[in-house]
Amino acid sequence: MLSYALRRLLSTVPVLWIALTACFFVLRLAPGGPFDGERPLPPAVRANLAAHYHLDEPLVMQYFRYLGGVLRGDLGPSFVNQDFSVAEQLAIGLPYTLVVGGLAFVLAAVVGVAAGAFGALYRNHVGDHVLGALILLGLVLPNFLVAPILQLVFGLKLDWLPVGGWGGGTISHLVLPVTVLALPHVARISRLMRGAMIDILSSDFVRTARAKGIGRGAILRRHVLKPALTPVVSYLGPAAGFLLTGSLVVETIFGLPGIGRYFINAALNRDYGMVLGTVIFYMLLIVALNLIVDIVYAWLDPRVRGR
Repeated sequence: MLSYALRRLLSTVPVLWIALTACFFVLRLAPGGPFDGERPLPPAVRANLAAHYHLDEPLVMQYFRYLGGVLRGDLGPSFVNQDFSVAEQLAIGLPYTLVVGGLAFVLAAVVGVAAGAFGALYRNHVGDHVLGALILLGLVLPNFLVAPILQLVFGLKLDWLPVGGWGGGTISHLVLPVTVLALPHVARISRLMRGAMIDILSSDFVRTARAKGIGRGAILRRHVLKPALTPVVSYLGPAAGFLLTGSLVVETIFGLPGIGRYFINAALNRDYGMVLGTVIFYMLLIVALNLIVDIVYAWLDPRVRGR
């Protein structure tokens, strides 16, 4: 298992390097810059800023300078918010993003698995059709559309929940953003779980277990749930990354003080350092989550360890 994990980890290094390189050059070669505001700066001031941030050097030299800093764990300065470095801003916003994304991940996994199992056990019943319709809505409606609808209904019309803000992280302030973030992944996990369970329930070894008189609960625990979770687990790694990166939009809509606020402002202001730092952070996070999923997948299905 350890050698399998090391192989998977080493295979991500070229991917991370290519992604970092592409992001760096796309940002630097695009028109405009961090010091291009509505009021142009005097040439002397622009020259001093460029020299301070090494923007007057050849682009290749800037790239290797930045790459060396990343390898040392230094994500560099923010060109717009000069009071904090990129790492400090990420550290400030990270707890809020992890809380919202983590709760959405747990909600999506629990509700998605439960809904998929229910749909498989009661296939083609009324409950299965109703649940399937609700799941389809969660899959096709984007979160930037669902969010204002829920804010309007539950926040303004019914006055049950706050429409935005952190509010000290209380449950009432987290219900709407966590729900909006989790809905599409509930739908995908449910469909994966339902399809896998239907296939396994119709397999020969399950029919043999029933013929031997083994109870339904025992069959589900011993023969159905573990193999049915295999496609779900393979999806949970990317889903966790999607939940955290998707929280950028949700955080903006609900006014949450997470990483999304810094990233959106950095993208609008062409803050090279903050944009690249956020991208690198999310790439590392996604790689770590996918590595965990690969290990769990190998535990569920030992055949993949030799691949």
